[in-house]
Amino acid sequence: MTTNRKDATGFTYLVKVGHISANPVQVHVEADERECVWLARLWKVLAVNRLAADLQIARWKKDGVRIKGRVTGEIVQSCVVTLDPVTTAIDQEIDQIFVPEGSKLARIVTDEAGEMVLDPDGPDLPETFSGDAIDAGALVAEFAALAIDPYPRKPGVDFAGHQEGSVEDDRRPSPFAVLKDWKKD
Repeated sequence: MTTNRKDATGFTYLVKVGHISANPVQVHVEADERECVWLARLWKVLAVNRLAADLQIARWKKDGVRIKGRVTGEIVQSCVVTLDPVTTAIDQEIDQIFVPEGSKLARIVTDEAGEMVLDPDGPDLPETFSGDAIDAGALVAEFAALAIDPYPRKPGVDFAGHQEGSVEDDRRPSPFAVLKDWKKD
């Protein structure tokens, strides 16, 4: 994630790393109307009605920053069956650690053979940042995007007209059935 390019996002909330102490600071971030329009275009949804986050920002170890909190919002998407608008709620937890570029805390652990060692149940690797600021707005937008349903469907709507094979024959037809008459003597 690039965290210091203000022109890269239409939803920005810069946090100056030098001003962060060990005591968590409570921050409320909310997208205005222009930012909601920008996010709707970015996410390719019909509309973003609301996007907000309540965050705790604190120092992590010596040089790092930890951002924890919750992202909430409401978006409007097209139903994949009927194309009617579907309103969907976003509710996503955030827990992300940032360290400066070149920090030994961001190094990837390797074994004797030089392969990366990743624990799927362990914590995520910290993100790196450059400069003196982290864009918490971009982080909020990223975690909100993770909560978007890729196949939204109106409640009660089903693919009623689509059937695999015939109703009478529950067995799937063999893909080789067309070859049975291919070479007869």
